[in-house]
Amino acid sequence: MAELRLQKYLADMGLLSRRAAEREIARGAVLVNGIPAIIGQKVDPDTDEIVYGGRAVKPAFKKYIYIMLNKPRGYVTTASDEKGRKTVIDLVADVGARVYPVGRLDMDSDGLLLLTNDGDLTNRLTHPRHEIPKIYNVEVKGSVTREIVKKLSAPMTIDGYEIQPVKTDILTMQRDVPGNRGGERTVLRMELYEGRNRQIRKMCEQCGLEVTKLTRVAIGNLNLGNLKPGDWRHLTKSQVEYLKKG
Repeated sequence: MAELRLQKYLADMGLLSRRAAEREIARGAVLVNGIPAIIGQKVDPDTDEIVYGGRAVKPAFKKYIYIMLNKPRGYVTTASDEKGRKTVIDLVADVGARVYPVGRLDMDSDGLLLLTNDGDLTNRLTHPRHEIPKIYNVEVKGSVTREIVKKLSAPMTIDGYEIQPVKTDILTMQRDVPGNRGGERTVLRMELYEGRNRQIRKMCEQCGLEVTKLTRVAIGNLNLGNLKPGDWRHLTKSQVEYLKKG
């Protein structure tokens, strides 16, 4: 749902007139995401928690949508971009409802991205303690030794924060053979339970590795299957239940 002024939303919900809503907002009786609102504030009822009189203000019925997108490189994972770059929302314009990305996948990465209008599920999946891993195939230049794999799998500090251990394995290794103009390449499989800003790239940089391609191939037991880059599909009921239990 598009953003609208809070007093209009309260009036549209039949709780108060706009003038009465403004009075209630002015006296601090309306909270948005746990913070007292201000007159003229805009809200998005799909993502903001609006509370008046101790009760959440929500539409009587809301159809939740859960989709999986195969994000191509070159798209930013935001609902809008101040620099005018292409966003993942452009790729799901035909979904029939306003949805938002669950977490982030940086502009230079591709692969599986979930989008939904279910704020509770989004909060669950982006919480640091959630139990569903995100799995990536990470192509790097050169060959990777077992010592480097052990270093990637051990506790590391990124931007002053000690990240959770990341299970890392060598998936494939392409040797430098005649005709292979790209030189040696190694593809790592990395499994994360959190996802700090550009975490994998920073981990690889600490280990002297240059990432040439980074693809999220799965979130738990959800995978892309034959979904083509730029395409999306609805999640099945069992997949949604799996995410909610994770």
